[in-house]
Formats: sequence, C-alpha cells, structure tokens
Amino acid sequence: MGLSKKYKDKIYAGVLGKMIGVYLGRPVEGWPYQSIIDRFGEIPYYVHEELKLPLIVADDDLSGTFAFFRAMEDNGWKKELTAEEIGETWLNYIIEDRSILWWGGIGNSTEHTAYLHLKQGIPAPRSGSIELNGPVLSQQIGAQIFMDAYAMMCPGDPEYANYLVRACASVSHDGIAVDAAGFLGAMEAAAFDEKKLDRLFDDNLRFIQTEELCSLVDDVRNICSRENDWRKVREKLDEKYGYHIYPGPCHMVPNHAMVLAALLCAGDSFSESIKIAASAAWDTDCNAGNVGCLNGIRLGLEGMEEGPDFRGPVSDRILVITSDGGEGISDAVKETRRIVRSAEAVRGMKSEEKQPRFAFEYPGSVQGFSICPYVEHIKCVPLISNGNQAGAGNGLRVTFDTLAEGANANISVATFLDIHEEYRNYETYVSPTLYTGQEVTVCLDCPEKNGPKVRPYIWYADRESRLKRMCGEWVQALPQGVVLTWNIPDNGGLPILRFGLEFASVSRYQGDVFVRSIDWSNTPVRLEQKGIMMRDMWDTDPFWAKMFVSSAKHFSPNLNCTYCISHDEPGGVATIGTRDFKDYTVSSVLKFSLHKRGGLVARSVGHRRYYAAAVSGGDTFQIIKRKDSEEKVLAEIRISYMQFEKYPMWFSVCGNKLQAGFDNIVLIAEDKEDAYMCGAAGYLVDEGAVFIDGFCLEKIKEY
Repeated sequence: MGLSKKYKDKIYAGVLGKMIGVYLGRPVEGWPYQSIIDRFGEIPYYVHEELKLPLIVADDDLSGTFAFFRAMEDNGWKKELTAEEIGETWLNYIIEDRSILWWGGIGNSTEHTAYLHLKQGIPAPRSGSIELNGPVLSQQIGAQIFMDAYAMMCPGDPEYANYLVRACASVSHDGIAVDAAGFLGAMEAAAFDEKKLDRLFDDNLRFIQTEELCSLVDDVRNICSRENDWRKVREKLDEKYGYHIYPGPCHMVPNHAMVLAALLCAGDSFSESIKIAASAAWDTDCNAGNVGCLNGIRLGLEGMEEGPDFRGPVSDRILVITSDGGEGISDAVKETRRIVRSAEAVRGMKSEEKQPRFAFEYPGSVQGFSICPYVEHIKCVPLISNGNQAGAGNGLRVTFDTLAEGANANISVATFLDIHEEYRNYETYVSPTLYTGQEVTVCLDCPEKNGPKVRPYIWYADRESRLKRMCGEWVQALPQGVVLTWNIPDNGGLPILRFGLEFASVSRYQGDVFVRSIDWSNTPVRLEQKGIMMRDMWDTDPFWAKMFVSSAKHFSPNLNCTYCISHDEPGGVATIGTRDFKDYTVSSVLKFSLHKRGGLVARSVGHRRYYAAAVSGGDTFQIIKRKDSEEKVLAEIRISYMQFEKYPMWFSVCGNKLQAGFDNIVLIAEDKEDAYMCGAAGYLVDEGAVFIDGFCLEKIKEY
C-alpha cells in the first residue's frame, strides 16, 4: 500500500505551485520595487510576453530543487540522508560555470563558493559553514530555494522534513538561512494535513533554533495582523529588514520575511499569495516559488482554480538542467512521481508499478501536450484537457468541434529544445527524450463508433536546422480502444524535437478522443551519426550538436571529424541519451591528442556516475566505474597506442557484464556490487583532447 491519493494529489499541487510561482516572478527578478510598481502596478498574472521572454525557462530555483532531490534516489532512498551525500549530488549533476547555480564567483555567489569547496574535497556541511564562508555569505536566500522537494516527500511529518531540509540547505548555507529553510520546510510538510495558517505557524515554531528567527516570525505576524494592505506591510518590512540592512546579494532575512508576509496577507487565496510575492521585489521568483509550493500543498489543486488560469499556459512543463541531459525535458507529473516514489521508499511502502511516460494520472494534468506549434490550426482547433475532469478516467482528452476532411488537427509534446525558441540568458542543456530506433506505444479510445483516424508523427531538425516531419500509419480510434505502435525511422542521428498525434475524419466529427497513455521506455535499436557533419568552418554551434550535454569545457563539431572533446582538468564528459538506455554497445573511432586519459562512457547518470572504457598514458586500457569521487578499475591490460592516430573503440554493457574493445584488444569485466543498469553514452577526456569520428549506439540483448 502506497501513499494515499490525497497526499499524492497534494504533492502534485505543491510541484505545480512551485513552478507557477517561479514562472510568475522570474521576469521581474532583480527589479527594484518601484520599477515593478511603475511598470505593472502588480504581477497578478504572467508578464513574460510583455518583456519578450519565454515562459518556460531554465530557472535555477526549479533545476536545483528537483536535481538536488535526486540524492535521495541515488543513495538508495536512505532515510538518514546526509548533507555530505547531497553535496556529492551537487558535483554529479552541476555543469560547472553553466548550469543550476548563479556563477557569480567565490565570495560573491554563495552557491558558487560552496561548489568550489565541494570540488576541492571539502564536504558538506562544512562547505557552506559560517566558519568557512563568514556570516554574510552563508546566510543568503539560497537555503530555502532548493529545499521544497525534500519537504514534499514528508507529508504530515514536519520533523522529518525539518531534518532533510536542513541537510539540503547546509550544503551551501548556515545560521539563520538554514533555520528559516527548516522552518518553512516543516510548515510545508505539516500543510498536507493542516490548512489553517495560524495553526501551521504555531505548531512549527518548535523547529526554530535561533532567537533571531523567532523574533522575525513574531514581528511579521504582528505587522500582518495590523495591516490589510500588503504594500504597507512591505514598507514596514523594508524599513526593518530590507537589503540596506542585511548585506550580500540576496539575504535570507528580508526574503523569508516577505514569504511569510505573502502567506499571511493573502489568507486562503493561492493567486493573491503568489501575486504579492512576485510584486514585492527582492528575490521574486524564489519567494513566489516557495509561497506557491506551500499554498499548493495547503489549498490543493482546487485552490489554484479560484483565480487566473495559471495552469493552462504552463501545461506542466519544466526544464531541469543538469549533466543528466535525458532528464532535462520534464513535467510536473514526472517530478511528482519521483517525490512520491521516495516518500514511499523511506516508509517501506510498496510503490505502484512503473507508469508509462505519459499517463495523465493527476487531475488536470496534460504533461506538456499542446496544440502542435509547428502546424497551423485554422480549420480545426482541438481543445486539450484531462479526461478525469469529464468523469472519463485518466487520460488526455482531445475535443474536436469541426474535425472533417481537409481540417485535420495535431497535438504534440516537446522531446527536445524548440528550434524557434530564444534561450538567451538561460543556460539550457538537454538531450532529447525520444530517438530514432525507439518504439512508441500509444493507447487511446473514442466514445463514438465513427471516431477519427489517428497517426503518430515526429518533427526533427535537419543539418541545416530546417524542420522535417515523419509520420506513421493511420489507425481508427474505437470505443473499445486501440493500441498504436510505431518504430521511429532513422533520420541520420538528428534531434527529434516533438512527438505528436494527427487526427483526421472524412465526415465531420464532433466529440472526444481519449489518449490513455504514451510510452517509449526502451533502448534505441540503432542511433548513429557519421563523418563530418559541419557545413563549413563557420558552422560552430549547429542545432544538431546540442543533443550532447557536455561538462567538458569544449565539445563541438569539427571540420576534420564529427566532434572534438577537450578539457584541461580531470573529468571532461559529454553524453547523449536517457535513463531508458539500458543494454547497448557504443562505438566510435578516436584520435587522441595531449591527454592523460580518454575513451567511451556508458550508463552515465550524471557526470560522476558512469562506466568508462578508456586508454591512458600510451600504455594502458581499462574498464572503470566512477561513483562520485571514487573510481574502481574493473579490468585492465597493457597496450601500446600513439597520439594523432585513429583507433576503433567500442564499449558494451549488458546487465552487470561489460566488454570493451580498443583496436584489436578486448577487455571483459563484471560489476558484482551495485551495478549501474541504465544511462546515457558518450565520451571521456582527462586533461587533453580526443577527436571523434562518428558515434553509434546499438541495442543488444545478450553477449
């Protein structure tokens, strides 16, 4: 027996609330208060279009929250998870100078400073301590930015939430920053069972450990009890707790005060609470995200329906930017499942069987599906909603008004970056979630006997970044249901941007089709890129090359081969693929330049957890297992190879058995302890460069 439906739905509401709050506050992050008031008055709804910004962006608040939470799963759902283990997760998933954190430099950015300590071998919580970083840097807002997922996995258990949140926060922070995060996390956990704000505050004051925070909470509650206008509350808070009093780029005290004030001033209104947090300046996306999460839990999905439609434009979409690129294109349901799975695991509960990639099981969930943006819908515009809202069970409900001959309709979901999207100012590194050589399965039904025909399709980008479409076969939607399968054809190893379904009917069809599930959880039969793919020497950043996620300082196409990877430190890794990739062989032809080590990577889940087949020093060939800061040699042989000569290399992983070949030499190994069973493939280089001629990944069943 797993978590109750009540708790699961509230976790989903908390995830959505966090996302909505961040998206609401993100466009005005860093704006002075008066500038927000002069331009907008208030921020009651999304303002990204007015500022010519995308809505769904790679925000540190979201990437950090859901990436650092993976420490729970990566450590076997260990109940007493430690700050040190969460710190190792930072190192595994962060791409230095590029992803998740604000890279403002040591002594300026709290998180960057803590990351550099971790990289130097200083473990958490010392990495974020006042002793090491001083009282200013260590008490900035970041402690409560990344903690919400840990609180949400503790429904009704504020004690455990306080423990986990403090462990998470202390990787980079200390003092009142950790204390405030723990208090807020405890309130989020308690909000699963308690709706009344005063009781939430009163019951969780016991988790506060500093007199400073006790005084702050008491003061904010008193001010809010005397003032009806949030602007006057904000004015009083600024006088006593503003940035001019608390130094550093973004101190915890003023922001935590504003989070509490937004909750208290808004009462039981979800929309009012995130409006206040986004309009009050300071760290608007962080504050609105925390407020949205707590009130999402406390007020539930129904609380989000009382104001503007915050859910529709978001459509569950989220980007989680880490070195595990295949997890980057995500949605609120997927992140909720991970939290639920962790909550159940630490409680010894049996989780439900693995869900299809898209099962639309939460009320109102659409998991990123929308009217296809690459197709004009003039004659027939479908309406997308959730089936359970119509009492028709889980599933994506697609409603047609004038589906008829010559008036087809298309819905689709992103599987990679949008080729037309402007990602400036947002570091966005992901691998596609769908690949040629994979099999897609779609289950759907139609209430009417004369239902429409349906066919699957993909959009991909060719080498000239032009949109191309491939389609599967038509099938008839039936009341008893139909299962549609499609093997994605080869497109030369180019990125698939979207997966979609096209609907057609000869006679007019008015009504619904219910898409119950869509899945492609399997290894591609074959995924290959060949030869020189650059068009000319100026084609330095082609769209197709963005499929690889690199933590190496340089990874790019090359005029003499397919790619070159170069890194001046140990641990330069570039990978492509997802956690669906299990048993496969990855192969390439490699040419080594100045280097200490280089080769192929398999089953990478982050860039410090993987297997590698690598050569080093001109005389050694190894199969290694990397786990955080430790490496284990699984097999080794002495060889001889030269720099600037081409060598064929392959690496096979099947179950816990590994084989690798270099030139005509074969190595065999077996990982008998905690074997990695899935993950991305790619390349490794330590302190040097490797030139790469082609990339091929092929599914294998057995040796």
